[in-house]
Amino acid sequence: MKPRPADLPKIPGALRFYRVFAYVTGSLLLLLCLELIVRYIFGHDLELNGSRGFLALTPKAEVSGLNLSTGVLIVHGWFYVIYLFADFRLWSLMRWPFTRFVLIALGGVVPFLSFITEHFIAKRARAELAALAPVAGPAHTVEAAH
Repeated sequence: MKPRPADLPKIPGALRFYRVFAYVTGSLLLLLCLELIVRYIFGHDLELNGSRGFLALTPKAEVSGLNLSTGVLIVHGWFYVIYLFADFRLWSLMRWPFTRFVLIALGGVVPFLSFITEHFIAKRARAELAALAPVAGPAHTVEAAH
């Protein structure tokens, strides 16, 4: 299916929104993976303003300040929700198959996948917009999608 003509002006903004949150969510997911390795293999959490100083790696049972490791979990979770919204918005405007929505959604939970899917999804969206440009008129060119 092709995007509706009325939705064409919304697609460049939705694509930018998706791309930003693909990078933010992917970066936070990598930070989360690092945090989980430190927590479960080495038994430490990142602590802010605790008994060991302003910023320290502290054994899990001894954290007395703000546990930044838990904060990374929470922040990634909320940014993943925004990422899913960005995914849904772009997917629904482009009128792509549901499997593409699921593939993009997996980008927020599989390390490095958000960077890969962002590259290919943005490329596909730009190509589809470029193919529609002669039909939609000059306002919806490929340059508008950047």
